[in-house]
Amino acid sequence: MRWFLRSKINKATVTAAELSYIGSITIDQDLIKKAGLLPGEKVLIASNTTGARLSTYVMVGAKGSGVICMNGAAAHLIKKGEEIIIMGFELSAKPVKPKSILVNANNRFVKQLQPSPNR
Repeated sequence: MRWFLRSKINKATVTAAELSYIGSITIDQDLIKKAGLLPGEKVLIASNTTGARLSTYVMVGAKGSGVICMNGAAAHLIKKGEEIIIMGFELSAKPVKPKSILVNANNRFVKQLQPSPNR
């Protein structure tokens, strides 16, 4: 068994960072659905702005809001305005075809991305 990338949101912009929340990342419900993520799912967040990486879990944000909010301690590492990648993984015996989406600066869906040729 190996871990494979299953879901990815590329070039998302952090719209808020809430230190007072217990933890997690809040993501627009539309983006969660398009990327194939699930509420409560563990995700890896990578900042294209600073290089910071962290693991947390998905919380559902308002549909169509474009919200990407870092909550709790994660807000110390990734701040409002940073560009991030949100990745979900699957443990599988066989390779998994990832569902990868690109969003614009307002976190609106732009297009589905094709897997790299080596998949």
